Amino acid sequence: MNAASVPYSFEPLAGHDRSAFACGNAALDTYLRSQASQDAKRKVAAPFVMLDPHRRIVGYYTLSAYGVRVEELPPEISRRLPKYPLMPATLLGRLAVDRAQRGRKLGQLLLMDALYRSWKNTVEIASVGVVAEAIDESARDFYLHHQFIALPGQARKLTIGMETIRKLFA
Repeated sequence: MNAASVPYSFEPLAGHDRSAFACGNAALDTYLRSQASQDAKRKVAAPFVMLDPHRRIVGYYTLSAYGVRVEELPPEISRRLPKYPLMPATLLGRLAVDRAQRGRKLGQLLLMDALYRSWKNTVEIASVGVVAEAIDESARDFYLHHQFIALPGQARKLTIGMETIRKLFA
């Protein structure tokens, strides 16, 4: 699935109008409106927006560099890794869809763009996988449905290995 097959585009957050976006979660709405551009300027997070044909934001996600302890990773991922104390990963920190767009599978499109971007960037910046922090049980179920695995002992922190991501796009 790629952005060319749907009437949406994905771009790094820039001068986009963020005022109308409302996903229904106050923390995610406030982040996009008030903090995302500051995080981008400070290189703390890279926010990406999904735009409809009228250039309205219908969803967004953030990516950041992340370090995960090898013993925190599920065996499915860690068994092929060297036993370094810390592994490089990509953090999918936030992902939200405007509530007016629910039911159109835009969350899946956002996730696929984030995973593809993360995988593509491993050519230049190593990453063993993507780690997501689910904001609630619904988000956790979403990630589990898309082949993420819960980190042992951390029900809301999930991961998907880069090899699994590669297979999605091969």
